[in-house]
Amino acid sequence: MTTTRRSMLKFLAAAAVTAGAALWGLLPEGARAAIAARFPTRTVEKNTFRFDPARGEVVWKDGRREAYRLTLDGLVETPAQLSYAQLRALPQVRRTADFHCVEGWSVEAAPWGGVDFRELFARVRVQPQARYAVFHSLGQTDPAGGLTHYVESLPLADLLNPAMGALLALDLEGAPLTDARGAPARVISPFDLAYKSSKFVTRVEFSAQAVPGWWTRANPIYPVHAPVQKSRLRSPDPRSS
Repeated sequence: MTTTRRSMLKFLAAAAVTAGAALWGLLPEGARAAIAARFPTRTVEKNTFRFDPARGEVVWKDGRREAYRLTLDGLVETPAQLSYAQLRALPQVRRTADFHCVEGWSVEAAPWGGVDFRELFARVRVQPQARYAVFHSLGQTDPAGGLTHYVESLPLADLLNPAMGALLALDLEGAPLTDARGAPARVISPFDLAYKSSKFVTRVEFSAQAVPGWWTRANPIYPVHAPVQKSRLRSPDPRSS
C-alpha cells in the first residue's frame, strides 16, 4: 500500500470517528447518560488496555501504543490484516437489534453500526472446508480450560445469512464503541446469547469445527451453541423456520 493511500485511509477513519463523536456530542447530557445506562458493563478481560479510535491504536497500561490490526486467517487461501482505518473504509451498515445477556437482562432496539460479515469475509478466499469463524479478543483473562484470552466461535452459515442480522460492530448509538462496549470492534449476533458476541476482536480464524469458547470453558453449563430462548425473542429465530 502506498504512503498516499495509507494517509488517505487514516484521514477517512479519523473523519468518520470525528463525525460520529460530533453527532454524539449533540445529544443532551441526560440522553447520553440514559443511553449508556441501557447496557450494564460485563467484561472478563483484565484492565490492561484502552482503544484510541482517533488514531486507531491500542494503548496498553504501560503507555505503549500499537496500531490495531484485525487478522483474518486459518482456513483461507489469502490471509489478510486490516487496520482500523481500513475497516472504516469498508461499506458501513447500520442495524437495530436486541441484545440478550446470559444473565437474563436484555436491551431492545440497540442501534449498531459496522461491517457486514459478507463484506468482511470477501477480503479473503475462505476454503470450502471452513464452517466456523473463531473470534479472538485483545487482552488477557483469567485462565479457563487452557485459554488466557477470550475466544468464541459462530457458524459461518449464520454470519453470512442476511436474516440473522450479524455484523462486526464499530459503533453504538452513532458513535465509536467505547472500551466498556468492546472497542475497537465486537461481534453482534442478535439471535445468540451475548457471550457469543465477543468484544475487542483482533483476529478471525476460519475453522472446520466449532471451538468451545472462554465462557463455556469457564462455565461448563453454558453450551458452545447458544441460541436465545424463544420466550425472550421479539421476532422468531430465522434458524427455527
